[in-house]
Amino acid sequence: MRKTIKGKVYKFGDNINSDIIIPGRYLIYIEPDQLAKHAFEVLGADFPAKLRSFEILVAGRNFGCGSAREQAVTAIMGLGIQAVVAVSFARTFYRNAINSGLTIVECPELYDPSQEGDEIEIDVAAGEIRHSENRYQFPKFPDSTLQLLELGGLAEYLKSQIKL
Repeated sequence: MRKTIKGKVYKFGDNINSDIIIPGRYLIYIEPDQLAKHAFEVLGADFPAKLRSFEILVAGRNFGCGSAREQAVTAIMGLGIQAVVAVSFARTFYRNAINSGLTIVECPELYDPSQEGDEIEIDVAAGEIRHSENRYQFPKFPDSTLQLLELGGLAEYLKSQIKL
């Protein structure tokens, strides 16, 4: 598994819902690149292009609330985002992210000290985030979840289990 994810942070506030992530009118698409063209566009027409220069999203409470649409995760992944770190996540979004292979971490302590453009490094297996001179712990994933993330999500995991 890719043990660390390192990148530049874009920071959101609380309650970023699935309609903000990908408006309902684009749910006709399932392809990551198509969804990414419209991800977060309600925040400005140039927002999808802007987010492509970041690797990690940091957010406040309840990220991914709203409709239980898998396309919200797919749109984020289509932007090239490698991980989302938040104070808390909507439960359905959290599970959709794991099932899709998107690294998703709850770490409330990181939120206040992080700023847009900061570089952070996430050691997924160790349950640690490095930001400047500081280290923040998050609950380690069980081996089964690490395996899902390593393989790229539930579909890839299931394919790896089929013996032809």
